[in-house]
Amino acid sequence: MSEHAAPTRRYDYVTDGQEIYRRSFAMIRAESDLSSLPSDLHTVATRIIHASGDVDITSQIAAHDDIVRAARSALTSGAPIITDSQMLASGVTRRRLPADNEVICTLRDERVPDLAATWDTTRAAAAVSLWGDRLEGAVVAIGNAPTALFHLLEVILDGGPRPAAIVGLPVGFVGSAESKAALAEHVLEDGSQVPWLVVHGRRGGSAMAAAALNALATEDELA
Repeated sequence: MSEHAAPTRRYDYVTDGQEIYRRSFAMIRAESDLSSLPSDLHTVATRIIHASGDVDITSQIAAHDDIVRAARSALTSGAPIITDSQMLASGVTRRRLPADNEVICTLRDERVPDLAATWDTTRAAAAVSLWGDRLEGAVVAIGNAPTALFHLLEVILDGGPRPAAIVGLPVGFVGSAESKAALAEHVLEDGSQVPWLVVHGRRGGSAMAAAALNALATEDELA
C-alpha cells in the first residue's frame, strides 16, 4: 500500500490527462484564427499556442513554405534533432519521433567554456560549433539563446554543414527579435534558404520550441 494519501478534493477540475489535452486543443481551435497560416502549419501553430497559452500568438508565427515537409522528411529518415539547451532537449516527446531520433545538446561539453572565452561569445553560441558534421541534414531547434541562432547562421553562411530545417524561437529582450528576423531573411550563395520556423518578436522559449518540434515530428495533435 502506498504511504502517500491523496488530499481531500476541494475543487472541481478535470483530472484525466487525455481529456485535458482534448479539451485544450478543442478550445484552441475554437478561439484561434489560423486562416493566415498554410494548412500544414496548423498543428504546429496549435502546439505553440498550447505551450504559450496565447491564441493571439498566431500573428507572430512565420515559416518557410517547405518547413513541415523538410523537417518531417528528415526525421522520418532518421536525422538527429540538435538543440541549444538541455531544457529544450528534455521537452522533445520521444514517442512522437518517427525513427527513435537522437536528440543532441552540446552545451555541457567540457570544451564549451574555453571556446566561449576565446571567441568572446556566449557558451550557447560556442556549443553550436561542436555540432560538427552532425549538423548536416539535422533538424535544429533554438529556444533559449539568440547568440546560438546568430552563430548557427554564421556557420552555415561560412560554408559549414547545412541542416534540413531550423526552428528559431529564442526568447528574450536582447537579440531575440533580431536573430529571428535574420533567420527568416538569410539566403545562401545559391539563392536558397534552409527551411525555417519563427515566432517573431521577443516571445519564444524552450517550451514553445519543443512544442513546435513535437508537431513537426508527427501530425497527430493529441499523440
